[in-house]
Amino acid sequence: MQHVETLITAQDGYPAFERRVLAAHQSVVMGFRVFDPLTPLLSPEAQRIGDTWVDLLVDALNRGVDITLHLSDFDPLVATDLHRKTWHSVRILRAISELARPDAAKLTVHPLLHPARIGQLAALLTAPMVIARKQRLRNRFTQNTDPKRLNALFELPGVRHALSHTDPTQPGSFPASHHQKVAVIDNRWTYIGGLDLDERRLDTKDHDCHADETWHDVQLLIDDPDLAQSARAHLDSFAAVTGGARPADPSAPPLLRTMSAARLKGQFWTFSPQTIVSEIHAAHMRRIATATQLIYLETQFFRDTGIARALARRARANPDLHLILILPGAPNTVAFRDKPGLDGRVGDYLQAKCLRILRKPFGNRLLLASPVQPRAPRPTEEKIDRATLHKAPLVYVHAKVSVFDNTSAIVSSANLNGRSMKWDTELGVELTQGATVQDIRQKCLLHWLGPEADALPTALDELFDLLRDTLTRNAATAPSRRDGFLVPYDLSAAEKTALAVPGVPDEMV
Repeated sequence: MQHVETLITAQDGYPAFERRVLAAHQSVVMGFRVFDPLTPLLSPEAQRIGDTWVDLLVDALNRGVDITLHLSDFDPLVATDLHRKTWHSVRILRAISELARPDAAKLTVHPLLHPARIGQLAALLTAPMVIARKQRLRNRFTQNTDPKRLNALFELPGVRHALSHTDPTQPGSFPASHHQKVAVIDNRWTYIGGLDLDERRLDTKDHDCHADETWHDVQLLIDDPDLAQSARAHLDSFAAVTGGARPADPSAPPLLRTMSAARLKGQFWTFSPQTIVSEIHAAHMRRIATATQLIYLETQFFRDTGIARALARRARANPDLHLILILPGAPNTVAFRDKPGLDGRVGDYLQAKCLRILRKPFGNRLLLASPVQPRAPRPTEEKIDRATLHKAPLVYVHAKVSVFDNTSAIVSSANLNGRSMKWDTELGVELTQGATVQDIRQKCLLHWLGPEADALPTALDELFDLLRDTLTRNAATAPSRRDGFLVPYDLSAAEKTALAVPGVPDEMV
């Protein structure tokens, strides 16, 4: 590895990404769950050529840089708003070529819905929900002659297709999605991690905004032609692999993947796709089994019982092992809604189950922490119980970082839940150079400990003790006087909203 840069939040990530696109000579190949070309430019260099990513992409095309984007599409009935955003971006991206010079390079956008479907029996069981959802969409778009609504339906191709079917089991629901966030520039630079591109993710390292507008993420920018070649090969092939048209290529370290496809057998009854690559999960299980001193995790969701049990086994086998786990105070569909979403409540049930698995074997060697802002909540934030924690508004954690001792760091698009480990298309890297591993953990923790934090201790037991003392002190201190952002995670609050739904696969949330 020639260069690895750890980027904390969009404040770091977006300008670094912009500069690499500005410096591109040949190609930019990307795979994103969300990519809004109207996202404002942040770097001074990019702002000199325009205001948004539309201007940046036009500039690249005019300089002869070919651009390819694999953009996720979503179940039009279950995730209508995300489906709309995808096609809004597609229309803008397809128009960008018209803004470029006639002799400009080529821009190609592929909107991709994961091809896996739920089985026929599962579709019959969910038919009442599908019928109700279709009727609501018909009432919204076709039972009203308002031209704006009719035009909105025209902009939703998946909804139009779904409403054309009279059979409530058709089209089948889509349980998986392409969740990766990666760009390969000039077959040399790889921009990879958990950060998509749109204004929703435009948070800074101060997190000085309304709780439901915060967004903490971690992305890496890596200068390594071998890694770039592997990531490019994945982007060129994953649609065919998940569609069952070709087998997955062998793994190419340090790249890690999750991919699934529609089941060829047993499709009648199943809710789930067939896992065909689970390298991110395998890497976590391998590193957990050999960790000796400290595991540091940042994740949006901790819901994989297999990973929880592996951690518990390792804690029992090794009394010197410590675990630091950074989580959002609540899932976003619970924290920022008057009525908690069903997916968030089921997720809280699974997460509470996983955390209970850890408590006894780790004992006082376990730290569960959540970030909050260094201020009192505003009235609108106080209205929802889980939007605050320890008398302060949340900072929403979306990062996916796992660091094992000083031997391995995994940064990816994958949460520690069954969906990311088995169903969705995910991409990440495992870095094993000691200095790089330590640098990733240091930058993450220095961010959480705040601008006043000094250099962190290099001894891992001292690092754990420092964070434990900080959490204890912050829990007893007013928000404006705390050291950094971290406070203890409240498991009892999660258990209050938790809801078990028998028969729903753990991977669904």
